[in-house]
Amino acid sequence: MLNRVILIGRLTRDPELRYTANGVAVTTFTLAVDRNYVNQQGERGTDFIRVTTWRKLAETCANHLGKGRLIAVEGRLQTRSYETQDGQKRTATDVVADDVRFLDWPKDGQAKKDSGFSDIGAEVDLPEEDLPF
Repeated sequence: MLNRVILIGRLTRDPELRYTANGVAVTTFTLAVDRNYVNQQGERGTDFIRVTTWRKLAETCANHLGKGRLIAVEGRLQTRSYETQDGQKRTATDVVADDVRFLDWPKDGQAKKDSGFSDIGAEVDLPEEDLPF
């Protein structure tokens, strides 16, 4: 069986970094990905896809990415179920990324939060054990 996704798009807002109760970093962000075709009005559709990163990759994304940055994401699809406040059951599909590549430079030439980061790509291998889901 195979569950792999590769996407290229732009962040719709800055990544949100938080930590689990066990201190594991997790970052979420939404990627705007244009469709390959145009509609009858000549406009391209866009899909907005939620992406989750873990551990060192999560911290790297939070520290070096921001709204509008062009990135490539490689990972797997994961479906989750939840219940809304009014009791309705919902399902959501996210991409859990294990590789994020920075495809452009920050507009001001500096990495986010003045981190001194100068590499254009970020790749982190995540072990499959100890994932909190």
